[in-house]
Amino acid sequence: LLSLSRLFVRLLLPYVWPKGTTALQGLVLLCVGLLAAERLVNVLVPVYSKNIVNELSAGGGWTSLIATVCIYTLLKFLQGGGAGTSGFISNLRQFLWIKVQQFTSRGIQVRLFSHLHGLSLRWHLERRTGDVLRSVDRGTSSINNLLSYILFSILPTICDIIIAIIYFISYFSVWFGLIVFTCMVLYLTCTVLITEWRTKYRREMNNQDNNAKSRAVDSLLNFETVKYYNAEDYEVSCFEEAILKYQQCEWKSSASLALLNQTQNIIIGSGLLAGSLLCAYLVSEGQFQVGDYVLFGTYIIQLYTPLNWFGTYYRLIQSAFVDMENMLALLTEQKEVSPKKSVGPSGSGKSSILRLLFRFYDPQSGCIRIDGQDISKVHQSSLRSYIGVVPQDTVLFNNTIGNNIRYSRVTATNQEVEGAAMAADIHNRIMELPQGYDTEVGERGLKLSGGEKQRVAIARTILKEPRIILLDEATSSLDTQTERNIQASLAKICTNRTTIVVAHRLSTIVGADQILVVHNGQIAERGRYGYFFSVVHKYTSSSSSNRSSKQNCAS
Repeated sequence: LLSLSRLFVRLLLPYVWPKGTTALQGLVLLCVGLLAAERLVNVLVPVYSKNIVNELSAGGGWTSLIATVCIYTLLKFLQGGGAGTSGFISNLRQFLWIKVQQFTSRGIQVRLFSHLHGLSLRWHLERRTGDVLRSVDRGTSSINNLLSYILFSILPTICDIIIAIIYFISYFSVWFGLIVFTCMVLYLTCTVLITEWRTKYRREMNNQDNNAKSRAVDSLLNFETVKYYNAEDYEVSCFEEAILKYQQCEWKSSASLALLNQTQNIIIGSGLLAGSLLCAYLVSEGQFQVGDYVLFGTYIIQLYTPLNWFGTYYRLIQSAFVDMENMLALLTEQKEVSPKKSVGPSGSGKSSILRLLFRFYDPQSGCIRIDGQDISKVHQSSLRSYIGVVPQDTVLFNNTIGNNIRYSRVTATNQEVEGAAMAADIHNRIMELPQGYDTEVGERGLKLSGGEKQRVAIARTILKEPRIILLDEATSSLDTQTERNIQASLAKICTNRTTIVVAHRLSTIVGADQILVVHNGQIAERGRYGYFFSVVHKYTSSSSSNRSSKQNCAS
């Protein structure tokens, strides 16, 4: 906590004092002055309660009593009507602080946003988007709360305690000051110790919360991939498991909080009992007036009311520091300048054909039949369980390579995963990595090249062993030798399976039973390879000319 406090002061405290803005600086000073006025009012309220009781007991003049009651009422108006009610001074201070709070929040958020854009691509590849967003969200929302708790709750409460101890020693006796002092020390000590002990539960709860949210974000970002492999139930199961882990940590945090509350109540009750008995005894002995007992009781209850919240404020501050840990870590992350590359296949719209087959949407007219059966009348889950897809733009989960391959069949053994990787000609490349199949691929698989991602997608499909295979330019990002190897593997895996291939180069679909030439969204021609090679050469030449972006071959 101390290290976090120092980091907080160094990075964020400059935003509390608005440099170069005289008006906001004046608001800060005015708020500090109102805090001091509140401390004075808190002392005068119980004093005038005592005066009212003593004047009523002594039968004093009506004029004097009216003046005392009016002053008491004015003080209560300034202080507030009771627990949970803010007085005029507090409300005015909160209103004046709004502009300062907005300045602080805006400055920190802009700095953090700018800092994130300045970090290297390598850093972003190693982070989960869900984790970063949750850290930023929790951190920025905790800043204003943290400043409010410290400046307007903790510090004023500590000042009230010190003033109360001095007052009781001066106007009552050392014993009253000792009772208040002992009670305060025990209360604060137990609060700090128990809160420090339970911080680990709060931190673990935050970590599990991050994991659950990241799991949800990762799954939704890969919505299409989930549908390809009919893995909705698996995703729901994984998310439920993450929620259960979070709730286990949440229970520990709540149980430790209940223990802290009970300890605080025992200490406060013991102090109030000891002071009340002593004061009542002195009143009965004639050493104090009845008004003195009222003063003591009023002052103690008034003091204990914010003190009872002190533990809550301290816990909230502790939680705020925990919530800010990751955000502060982001602010201290060193910027790194590195070259960036962008690799991606050209879009042509042909993937819509495959999405129709996969029933991401149904055709507006006509129908698609498989073995004579209209697929619009087949349950999507049943249809997709028989189809394997290698998409044009492969998106991987932020997980290990092994788990990304296993995603198509989560019950597959390590040997089966490795066999699929060998068939996709990526096993040797995986084994060259430091962690092999346990290597993390990064957000959306960005740590891998386009060709490597496609080979992982091919391995996924091979592992699934589907009845129908959809290949959307599956080898478009691969080098010639790797393409030959994968074509041989695909030829084996596609044996006795219906295979639909989208390709730019006619040479990759030589063995197709039927070739459809799509031009401007229409089927321009159909036939076998020999027919196109000899009769419609103008379409086949598109694979090596600028017309390739307008013509696409699908088998």
